[in-house]
Amino acid sequence: QGYEKSYQWAHFDEVPFTPVRKPLSECRIGLLGTSEVAVRFDPATEHNPISEEDFRGVYPIPASTPTDKLYSRTAAFDRNATHLDDVNAYYPIDRLREAVADGRIHAMPARVLGAYNNYSQRKVLTQEAPKALAFCREEGLDACVLVPV
Repeated sequence: QGYEKSYQWAHFDEVPFTPVRKPLSECRIGLLGTSEVAVRFDPATEHNPISEEDFRGVYPIPASTPTDKLYSRTAAFDRNATHLDDVNAYYPIDRLREAVADGRIHAMPARVLGAYNNYSQRKVLTQEAPKALAFCREEGLDACVLVPV
């Protein structure tokens, strides 16, 4: 994106993940995408200006939202290599719904997650990751599909 210094991606020295201990067909699976996904005509996701404290945070979206109402607000993608016309390319909610319908996973939560692009490692590690983890625990998830953009 034209920065003089290459971005150093946020990471954990010790990975805080655990292996899934049961078959996916028995698991409750969530979704978190960093595509700044929004719901058309929903002020909570469409009108979140930069000045708000939680602008670059993690936020819930009702999992029952029709796919045609979802879109990405992001401007941080390679416009020469891809586009954002197919929601499932950057936020595979229909693929998860199909996996539930086919019995490949047991269930999805009532809410899925979106996240705003954030270039602050400190905020990702100290604020956003813990917020996402708390959400996953609150929703009783066994695993969560993370989709970076």
